[in-house]
Amino acid sequence: MRVGMLDLAAEYALQAEEIKAAALGILESGMYVLGAPVEQLEKSLAAYVGSEHALGLASGTDALILSQKAMGVGPGDEVITGSFGYFASASTTAHCGGRPVFVDVDPVTFNLEPEAVEAAITPKTKAIVAAHMFGLSADMDAINEIARAKGVKVIEDAAQAIGAEYKGRKVCSIGDAGIVSFYPTKNLGAAGDGGMVFSDDKELIDEVRVLRFHGERIRYFHDTLGTNSRLDAIQAAVLNVKFKLLDDKNNRRREIAQRYNEELKDVVGVPVEPEGYHHVYHAYTIHVPERDKFREYMIDKGVGCAIYYPLPLHKQEAFGYLGYTNGTLPVSEKLAEEVISIPVCPTLTDEQVEYVIETVKGYFA
Repeated sequence: MRVGMLDLAAEYALQAEEIKAAALGILESGMYVLGAPVEQLEKSLAAYVGSEHALGLASGTDALILSQKAMGVGPGDEVITGSFGYFASASTTAHCGGRPVFVDVDPVTFNLEPEAVEAAITPKTKAIVAAHMFGLSADMDAINEIARAKGVKVIEDAAQAIGAEYKGRKVCSIGDAGIVSFYPTKNLGAAGDGGMVFSDDKELIDEVRVLRFHGERIRYFHDTLGTNSRLDAIQAAVLNVKFKLLDDKNNRRREIAQRYNEELKDVVGVPVEPEGYHHVYHAYTIHVPERDKFREYMIDKGVGCAIYYPLPLHKQEAFGYLGYTNGTLPVSEKLAEEVISIPVCPTLTDEQVEYVIETVKGYFA
C-alpha cells in the first residue's frame, strides 16, 4: 500500500463539479480581481472566526507583511517570534525593515514559550508574531497578557490553523490581527496562492486595504508606498466552495489523529491537545529518535512523511546578520533534529490509516 502525505486531486474530487462551475463562472464574467466572490469569502470567514473584519490578499506572506506595516513596524523595531517554524513568520518582519527576534518554543506544543517572549521584550519591541504550529493554538491568554502590559501588538500566524480554537474562540479572533494562508496544501487551500488578514481594528484593516492596492485611497492618488496584493476572484470562488467542507475535513483530521494517538502513544512522542484547545492537525508531527533512519524506512514501505522544519530560523543563513549561534535556542535546535510528520490528510481511508500505524510500529519492533 502507498500512503501519500497529501492527495490534492482526491480532495478536489469531493467537490469537483461545484468547483468547476464556480471557476467557469468567473472566467465567463470577465471580473477577475477582487469583486463579489472575494467580498463573499471575506464576510464568510470573518463570521466563521468571529472577527469584525477580513481582507483577502495575494498570499499569507503578504498578510504578515501588510499587517505589520499597518501596525507601523519599520526600521529600528523588533518583532518577536519562535525560531521553530516557517520562514515567513520572521522574513516578513525583515521585509518591513524591522528586526526579527527569535525565542524558543515549548518542546511539546511547538508553540511560543510565553516566559521566553516576556524575557525578549525590549523598548524596541513592536509586535509578537504567534504562530499556531501544525494546527494547535499558541497560549494566547499568556501572550496577550504580556503584550498588553508592554504595549505590544500581537499577530496570530494561523497559516496552518484555520478552524483551530483556544478556550472557545477560533484563532484569528484573539490577537490584534490574525492571518491565514490559502496555499493549496493548507486545511483550506485554493488552486494557487492566497491569504487573508483578520482584525477587530477597523483602522488597521483600512490601512491594509490601502496597502494592498499601491497605497491608493483615491484612484491614482497614492498617500503611501503600498503594493499589489489582491486576492484573485477565481481563487475566492474556489475557496467559497471548499469552505463548505472545512469543518468536515478538520474533523476527519482529528479522527485520524485520535486513532494515531491511541495506537502510537507508547511508541513515539505524539502531539498533544491541552484542555480547552481544539487542534486541527494541519500536520501530525511526532518525536522520533534517529529520525533519518525512520524516514528511510517509512518511505521504503510506501508511507510519505515530511520534516518540518530541518533548520531553525535563528540558524538560517538569511538571518546570519542577527548574530545567533549554535546552542542559543536549544529546544528549537533539538526539535529540528528529531520531529517528523506522517500523513493526516482528510482523504485517507481507514485502511490507509491502519497501514501507517502498522508501519510505524513495525519500525520500532
